[in-house]
Amino acid sequence: MSQEAKRYEDVYETFLNLPENIVGEILNGELYTQPRPAPKHALATSYLVDDLVGPYGKGRGGPGGWWILYEPEIHLSDDILVPDVAGWRKERMPRLPETAFFSLSPDWVCEVLSPNTARKDRIKKMPLYAKYGVSYIWLIDPILKTLETHFASVTGAERFIPMESYHS
Repeated sequence: MSQEAKRYEDVYETFLNLPENIVGEILNGELYTQPRPAPKHALATSYLVDDLVGPYGKGRGGPGGWWILYEPEIHLSDDILVPDVAGWRKERMPRLPETAFFSLSPDWVCEVLSPNTARKDRIKKMPLYAKYGVSYIWLIDPILKTLETHFASVTGAERFIPMESYHS
């Protein structure tokens, strides 16, 4: 086993043994951990999921046809990402997996920014989402009360292009 493979195995073993109150992600071979979200972060995420599941998940007053999930664990190659909210079109993923994680990249993700996660979400995770084919990403800042929407670059540059910014 190569030294790099052994290092990843050690990182993955640490990831598997994290306490339940800690969210872990492996991004570009590095383990990142943080406590469960603070109340404003959790409230923003809860409201978002509540607003999206009816029209997009269940087709109530909207198109339906999406799986909208809170904090799904997504395994893509050697990276493990846990977005705050993610959505898959049911035409791409007709059924939820039997595993405790997803191995298919979502069509859309939303990260709710906090002072402790904003830099990681923007600098580490956004390029990975683009690399793995996520089409859209929203960034919500509950403190500044902003929503940024981005779509994946079609140039293959593994980056997102800003669409709109909203402030309440």
